[in-house]
Amino acid sequence: MEVKVLNIAGKETGRKIELNDSIFAIEPNDHAIYLDVKQYLNNQRQGTSKSKERNEISGSTRKLKRQKGTGTARAGSIKSPLFRGGGRVFGPRPRDYESKLNKKVKQLARKSALAHKILDNKILVIEDFNFDTPKTKEFISICTNLNIGDKKSLFVLSEPNKNIYLSSRNLQAVSVVTASELNTYQILNAKKVVVLESSVSKIEEFFKI
Repeated sequence: MEVKVLNIAGKETGRKIELNDSIFAIEPNDHAIYLDVKQYLNNQRQGTSKSKERNEISGSTRKLKRQKGTGTARAGSIKSPLFRGGGRVFGPRPRDYESKLNKKVKQLARKSALAHKILDNKILVIEDFNFDTPKTKEFISICTNLNIGDKKSLFVLSEPNKNIYLSSRNLQAVSVVTASELNTYQILNAKKVVVLESSVSKIEEFFKI
């Protein structure tokens, strides 16, 4: 599969780059995508929610009123969940939401996500670029030239680049990752995936099983 290479001005360079069909042109597996996204979101949860149950509430243990003859329901403790300020019934407790997924399933999910983006023409390949110093204004100019504006976009670099990262950090709709950090959720969450030319070989290297 061949894709046109654009420059940072959004114009065609006249060159094309070959994308590996075993990664970008597979039949997408939606169930693998579901499993990987579910695991990713679960692993983001802190699991620190906690509420006090009746045995943890501070309060008197005396019986509030006599058992019979009051005309109302029995009440044995002010810490009962039925009363305001009482303990909660089966409240949340700290827990670990982390789950595991087979490596091959994760790889299949990421390939499937890339295949979906290719089918929808949501992947752009551009020439490598760099900044001498962090320049948010120049990064915005590149986004405008590529017609991605305020759309959620994901820039994929071949290796960490501090200046590009700092230039994009204040842009809420833009994420910058390296090829080795790509995950299914990020790919699907972006309206456009912008891949630097040197990143293509890195993606193919990391996505081999």
